[in-house]
Amino acid sequence: MQRRPFLASAVAGALGAFAASAWPLRASAADYPDKPIRLVVPFGAGGVADLTARAVGQALSTRLGQSLVVDNRPGAGGVVAGDLVAKAAPDGYTLLLMSNGTAVSEGLFAKLPFDARKDFAPISLLGDFDLALVVPANSRFKTLQQMLAEARAKPGTLNVGSINVGSTQHLSAELIRMSTKADFQVVPFNGSPAVLTALRGGQIDGACEILAPLLPQVRGGAVRALAVLGRQRSPFLPDVPTLAEAAGVPSFDVASWNALAAPAGTPRPIIERLARETQAVLSTDALKKQLADLSVQARSSTPQELAALLDSEIKRWGDVIARAGIPRQ
Repeated sequence: MQRRPFLASAVAGALGAFAASAWPLRASAADYPDKPIRLVVPFGAGGVADLTARAVGQALSTRLGQSLVVDNRPGAGGVVAGDLVAKAAPDGYTLLLMSNGTAVSEGLFAKLPFDARKDFAPISLLGDFDLALVVPANSRFKTLQQMLAEARAKPGTLNVGSINVGSTQHLSAELIRMSTKADFQVVPFNGSPAVLTALRGGQIDGACEILAPLLPQVRGGAVRALAVLGRQRSPFLPDVPTLAEAAGVPSFDVASWNALAAPAGTPRPIIERLARETQAVLSTDALKKQLADLSVQARSSTPQELAALLDSEIKRWGDVIARAGIPRQ
């Protein structure tokens, strides 16, 4: 006979506790942001990703009425930055500059301290930037078709340089080799300057690299771009064909990208607010131009679209890593 009042009392107490715990969450989402936001960038200062983060961050600061502070945490292929954000409080005050490197890490490392699909809440894309296959200015290859034809006719004799094993550039070169059935060696170097030095010195026949640092070399006539790797021609090199066009591989589409994400569990209203504000700033002519000066094409998305992109990139690069026989680190 005493159980009914006790049960009612227990339910009332539980509901009261739930309401008390939920109220600060609703209040914080409504008031967000009321203090500075930290954006953790898994790259060093001065690179394309860092400058993209700073440009978007400045624009978001103006719209949100709070400063957005960039915190550079390079190292271990983005794992250091990812781990920091995955373990941060899910309150919208610690964000991650996510990239295609986040997707690559899922297939490259045997064990990660986070799960990119489960431990981050996608917000929006920020932009993408092309990669290109280039040769020295004095190369005998005037077109991509000529280079691929020789690679097939003389297996293993051509060398294509990239930065370190597991980088987007390295895996893109491997994907070109697989997709075109061209038998060339992919030679990794420790950084883009070393790749360009080897290319200009004739130690490698070609290189797969992000377009932004190559543009001055291309425009100055030191190297020649045979193809860009994205689904469309680059607005920065409109006369250069895509690899899909030049090699007859219609499905080929590779680009580097940056995006915003938060720790999983961040309140949905905060994610949606950040997504709306990010989409708004990326639609402005001022920020589009600022990013274009970095050879980045401004591109936003919904959180759902970014989640789908991340999932497809994890699957794609995991398959390339496995097919190329790259040992998991």
